[in-house]
Parts: sequence; C-alpha cells; structure tokens
Amino acid sequence: MKKLYPFIIMLLFVNAAMAQWHWQNPLPQGNSLNSICFPSSNIGYAVGSVGTVIKTSDGGANWTILPSGTPNNLASVCFPSPYTGYAVGEAGTIIKTTNGGINWIILFSGTTDWLSSVYFTDANTGYVVGGAGTILKTTNGGTSWTALSSGTTSDLWSVFFTDSLTGYVVCCNYANNNQTILKTTNGGASWTAISAGTLGGLYSVYFTNENTGYAAGFSYPSYNGTILKTTDSGTNWDTLSCGLTGSLTSIYFTDANTGYAASNSGDIIKTTDGGTNWTALSSGTTDMLHSICFTDANTGYAVGQFGIFLKTIDGGVSWTSLVSGTRDWLGSVYFTDANTGYVVGDGGTILKTTNGGATWIDLSSGTTECLSSDYFTDSSTGYAVGDSGIILKTTDGGASWTVLTSGTINWLTSVYFTDANTGYAVGSNGTIIKTTNAGLIWISVSSGAMEGLNAVFFPDAITGYAVGDYGTFVKTTDGGTTWTVLMIQTIDILTSVFFTDPNTGYVVGYDPTGWDPGLMIKTIDGGVHWDTVSLVPGYDYFSVYFTDADTGYAVGTSPNSGLIMKTINGGTDWNILKCESSYYLESVFFPDAFTGYTVGLGGTILKTDNGGGPVGVIEKKPDSKSLKLYPDPTSKSLTIENLEKGELFVFNLNGVLLLHQEISKPTTTIDVSNLPNGLYVLKVVGEQGVKVEKFIKN
Repeated sequence: MKKLYPFIIMLLFVNAAMAQWHWQNPLPQGNSLNSICFPSSNIGYAVGSVGTVIKTSDGGANWTILPSGTPNNLASVCFPSPYTGYAVGEAGTIIKTTNGGINWIILFSGTTDWLSSVYFTDANTGYVVGGAGTILKTTNGGTSWTALSSGTTSDLWSVFFTDSLTGYVVCCNYANNNQTILKTTNGGASWTAISAGTLGGLYSVYFTNENTGYAAGFSYPSYNGTILKTTDSGTNWDTLSCGLTGSLTSIYFTDANTGYAASNSGDIIKTTDGGTNWTALSSGTTDMLHSICFTDANTGYAVGQFGIFLKTIDGGVSWTSLVSGTRDWLGSVYFTDANTGYVVGDGGTILKTTNGGATWIDLSSGTTECLSSDYFTDSSTGYAVGDSGIILKTTDGGASWTVLTSGTINWLTSVYFTDANTGYAVGSNGTIIKTTNAGLIWISVSSGAMEGLNAVFFPDAITGYAVGDYGTFVKTTDGGTTWTVLMIQTIDILTSVFFTDPNTGYVVGYDPTGWDPGLMIKTIDGGVHWDTVSLVPGYDYFSVYFTDADTGYAVGTSPNSGLIMKTINGGTDWNILKCESSYYLESVFFPDAFTGYTVGLGGTILKTDNGGGPVGVIEKKPDSKSLKLYPDPTSKSLTIENLEKGELFVFNLNGVLLLHQEISKPTTTIDVSNLPNGLYVLKVVGEQGVKVEKFIKN
C-alpha cells in the first residue's frame, strides 16, 4: 500500500497554491462567510471557509476573490485602514495585508488554537481571541504577538475595545453554561470576569460609547436568542427581550439607539430605542447568518452559511441577495465541446452553458426528482437519470426534455451510451437497464449483484464495467447481455469507474464507516487484479476521469475542503490540487486536456483552464541550480539566492505553514526572528519547478 506521510501531503497541497480552479456557480463564490467589515463606504472585505477572502471596491456591486495564502478557515476580519487588514481563523492562523488584500502574509501567532475574533485599536495595537481562553496582543502591527492571561479556559468568541486601554471579550462556557464577559482597563495586562447573571453563551459584543454596550448569544437551556446591555461600562448587564428562538451570532449598532442583530436561523432584528424593543426584519433567508455590519444609517451587509450575502440600502426594511446561481446539490457534469456543457442535480435541476461556463442557464426539466447523471451522444441529444427510475431525453440541446419509460422505480445513478442508439443505466438494488433504440425502449438486464450500482462505463462497444456498494464490481464482454460479478475485496462504497482502454481502469470510493481512508485502485487486466494507488486518511473520492492514458483527475472531499487530485503518470503518483470549494465534489469532466469542470454540494461549479494548475516536481523537472541560503543557522534574517518568479513558503516539521510570500527577484531576504528555535523547511514553487531546502533558526 502506498503511503503519503503528513509532510509530503502538506507539500503536495502547497504545490497547488498557484492552481487555477475558478468559481462559476454560485457567484461570487459559495463558501460560508464568517465575518465582514467595511473600512470605508465602498471598500469591504469578507472572509470564510478554506481561506476565502473576497473584496468589493464599489459598495458590494462587484466582488473579487483574493488569494489569502492559507487553506485554513477564517473566522474574523478587521481593517484598521482601507489597505491594512488582518484575518484570523483555525489552527492559530493570522494573516495580514498592507495593500488592500492583493497580497497576504502569514504571521506567527504562537498558538494552534482556533482564533475567532480580531480587533485593532490603532494601526499597531491589536487583539485576537479564541479557543481555550486564548487572548493575543500585538503592539507592532502583527510582527509579534504576546499571549495574555485571560484567567479562563472557556472559548472566547468576540473582542471589542472602547479606547486604547478598555476592552471586552465574551465567551461561550460550555462547562457551566454561564454567560461570562471579560473586561480589561489596562490594555489586556489583566482581565476581570463579569458574570451576566444568566445561563447561556455569548458570540458577539459591541459598544456604542464607553459606557453603553451590548452582547448577543443564546440562553440556556432553551437556546433562544439573548441580548444583554450595560450602561455602566460592563459592571452590570440587563437581559433584553428580543423574541428570537435562534441563537444570535452578531450584533452591530449604527448609532446610540439603532442596532441590528443576526441569528443562526437567518433572522435579522432591529432596535431604534437602544435595545428596549426589537423588530423582526425580512431577510429572505433561513440560512445561518454569521456577521452583520453597516457603512451608514441605511446601508448594511450580512453574510453567512453557503456564502449567503445580503445587502440593505433602507435600514433593513428590505434585503437583497448579492449571490447569483443555484445552491442545489449538483451530481454530474458533461460537456459536448469546449463551450457547451450540462450539469444536473437535486430537484430536477439542469443547467446549461454555451460559453465555457461564463454563464449558466437554468433549463426546465419538467421534474422535481433528483437527477444523478447526464450523458450526451451528440451536440443535441442527451439523457439524464435519477430518483424513482426517471429518465429524461432531449433532442434539441436541452431546450425541452421528454420523460422516457424506464421500466423501474429504482434510483438510477449513472447513464452511459456507446453509440447514438445503445445506452445503459444502473442504479439501486443492482439495477441495470439497456436501450438499443435511443431510449425508446429500456429492458432490464440481470447484473448478478444485490447491492446498489453507482457508476457504469464502457471503454468499447462490448466491454463494460459497473461499480457499487460494498465493493460490488460487475463486468460485461458481450455488450451488456450478460454480466459477471467480480467482487473487489473491500467494504468501500465504490462511486466511480473509468477505463482508458478495455483493460486499464480506475475505481474510486469511500469507507461508509468513516474510519478508513477513501479508496483509489487500478487494474491493468480488466478487473481481475487491483492495486491500491492512493489511500490518504480523511479523503473520500466520488468521481474519476482521465484525459489520456497518463493524465487523470479524482474529486471528492478532504477534512477541510473539497478534494481535487491529479496524476500525470497513470496513477502512480497523485498530487493534491488547490480546491476553492469547502464542499464535497461529486463529478469531474474534461472536454479537452486543459479545460475541466467539477461540481458538487452547495451548487458548486469550478473550472480550470490549465489542467488544474501545476503539480510540482512530477510535472516539471527541478531547476538544476539549487537554492543558496545564508546565514544558516540564522537568528534574525535569512537570505535566499538562485530564486525565480513564483512563491516562497516556510513550514515547521509538523507541516504548519508559517510564512508565504510572492517572489520576483533572484535574491530575497526574509525575517525569521519571530520563529521559535528549530529546524524549518523552505519551499519555492516557480516557473521551472519546485525547490526545497532546510534551515536552522537559533
């Protein structure tokens, strides 16, 4: 069995920092957004899952996805000025930009705890709070961070300062469910715990002046929304009535009397009398909202789950979604040429593009059944199959669809045609049906399998394969008349099969128990024998596709995001490409060697124009001119020579990314003074390949 050690996995992931997979649906993107801030009326930033950072410069009319340099989830963003900003998140991540988000550098936080909130009182002084009572402070713009003693091990969720010395932190103490608020009056040197007097947890804190502040969260044990108010700088807190059954996740005030709060049930409430009364607003969503902010008395924004993005220009009376496109589960993608493609999914969804995915049109399928698979025999004629045995056919490029009689009520999971007339569909309970007259009549064929079948593939007119649940594998050599069960020795759910010739094929899947890694196997003798080509812990594979005998792709899910992997040597090695989506991916298709699409949960559609991006040393030979590092060991700075245009990364031996920057000159010097003493790995990804060296900090 091939092993990928953690450090190698990390290197492969970073090889994809320059990868080129772009969002096509939803737009501007589909990852959950956790925090939003506007340093000016037109310039705003939002951050979220898998390192997502997006920016607007025109008050939300258009949004640009920025490269954050981290795959970690980001929980909070703060911009002390329109161009200098910070974002924090999981695994102790802190990133900083000084040019409006064009470039981000990873700062050394000194912790691996989840960081949930960041707040700066001036250009240099900032605070970060997070899991297990973590409070960090910087006085030099993030160059170094000092851990402060909070006096608690509770998770800290939000921080707010009313002046340079006075600040507040709210926490969610699951141990005793006590609503606790921390206060400092000396710039964080010491913190005093204040009991709110009721049970529950708090997620957000906001002050309108030095005396008056609000904290929002939930009560216990009802988990209804709760809002607390103080008018004496936090000495005493009163519980306000807000009337919500969902937890409040964010609170924001535009003036002393007018405030807003958002909830995990999509509700937004408003007060115009300092919190005495709250009115429910129509947000238009039931998805969880994570953050709310306003740029003036009338203009506000709210972000949340699945990339939900709302804007109001009338003080919350009405909210408009800034997201376009479907968020339905998408199960299959198929292109008839480089520009024309189709995607099918939940609720009878069928999408079509005629411009390479720049725009997707929602076609009328005539059904609400979930569609699992689509296949086209020419530019006009196509089929889609799904739940309850449904089969749809179009002869006009998707303009209209006809329901065919399949003869089964079983869920059909996959469809494949070997020519204009001959096609196959497979599904639950070992179902295989076949047509020889372009779908007019379908006949049931015995598969010999009892388990559900999830995918079917024919490398030629007579040789076909189908895979399914608990290692089920069946094969035909007579055009589907008879099928032989060739059981693969595994309990895995086999999700996809692809053969590059009648004998050489690949099967991928996942472990239904969740204990073992997903499965990726290869045969060179038509399925008689199988070899494991990739078995990575935490990875599940749902679809595999090859553009030629050597180059292939597999998509699925990893612990933190969707998964895209690539091989260029027939499956001997697989490289992890950067995936922009946090959701699992169901299907991948390449109409040519460079252009590819993958679709999945949350309406995700991603596209690449360069074969998925660089894969490092396998795709390009390393430059023979090695890196020169000095001084080594070093205590403050490290100079690197023989560089090329590209990107530079520094990791510790646990694979944690500590520094990332772009390089454009043959020589550069980096500051490592804040790194703890030890051995580090320096990696350069450039136009000529990948170079890796080690250095010592002492």
